Amino acid sequence: MKLSVLDLMTVRTGQTTADALAASVRLVQRADQLGYHRYWVAEHHNMPSVGSTNPPVLIALLASRTERIRVGSGGVMLPNHAPLLVAEQFALLEAAAPGRIDLGIGRAPGSDPVVSAVLGRGLDSTVDDYPANVRAIASLLSPAGAAVRLPDGQEYELRATPAATTVPEIWLLGSSDYSAALAAALSLPYVFASHFFAGTGTDRALALYRERFTPSAALPAPRTLVTANAVVAPTGEQARVLARPQLQRMAFMRSGRPMAPLSTVEEAERTQTTALEDQLIDEMSSNWVIGEPTEAVSRLRALAERTGTDEVMVVPAASAHEHEPTDRYPARERTLELLAGALTA
Repeated sequence: MKLSVLDLMTVRTGQTTADALAASVRLVQRADQLGYHRYWVAEHHNMPSVGSTNPPVLIALLASRTERIRVGSGGVMLPNHAPLLVAEQFALLEAAAPGRIDLGIGRAPGSDPVVSAVLGRGLDSTVDDYPANVRAIASLLSPAGAAVRLPDGQEYELRATPAATTVPEIWLLGSSDYSAALAAALSLPYVFASHFFAGTGTDRALALYRERFTPSAALPAPRTLVTANAVVAPTGEQARVLARPQLQRMAFMRSGRPMAPLSTVEEAERTQTTALEDQLIDEMSSNWVIGEPTEAVSRLRALAERTGTDEVMVVPAASAHEHEPTDRYPARERTLELLAGALTA
């Protein structure tokens, strides 16, 4: 089983954006040292607790600070961006770190309608354009480029970069039958975002993807990846304490509380929750990987076996104590260390 990492560049109470960015750099470097397979960053906008707003910029920084690990997007939210711009960005990233760049593409905007409009894509891009835009990006990234037919019938050659020798690995992200079917039709590897949706629909989507998969020269057989929230500590009780702030934040989002930076462990302990929020926290906890290292690896292996995948991407969700430095997340680094150690033990 390969282990990979998904990072939202979480911003907690007392952190600046610079602090959160420094913490992500430290985390990717630790993942690189520990042998994790890939490290992806998400795209979210206008959220007080998420600093990962621009995957290409983050990928450029993280790839420059690491040596071996694959770095990519989990994902670029395509309704927000013109396909040519995405292709140009990732063609340059691939040129800078050949063989190490992943382009994970998502169909959701990762924001609200106001943000989409401010980004300039709110009026001229819809999810209905998604399949054509994914195809366009794949064509533009290829060394041969794409042919655009002009109104007079002539063809105009278009490339993301003048002389590509390698291309990024494209993955389709999703949480529905639609995305699974599209990935199968386009012969692309598929990621199910089970970390956010508590695993709901995972088995069905993966089965649909494998059933409908169309082999290609680039990908002759289905290829999948699943995600999971993980908080690992020397004891199960320590892990549950470290998981509480992130669980609270997710419950608050679903219960309609105003969004805020992620709480520290101590803030979470002082925070009163409603009966509904407690129910949501209990439900999510049962689907997260929270515990000591041996137990955590056992659960991740069970997830990989149940879903038939050979790679699991963990979202390290351990929070910080008030006294800890703001430019790193020691508990998240420790989660990666403990998982890697238990996996190879």
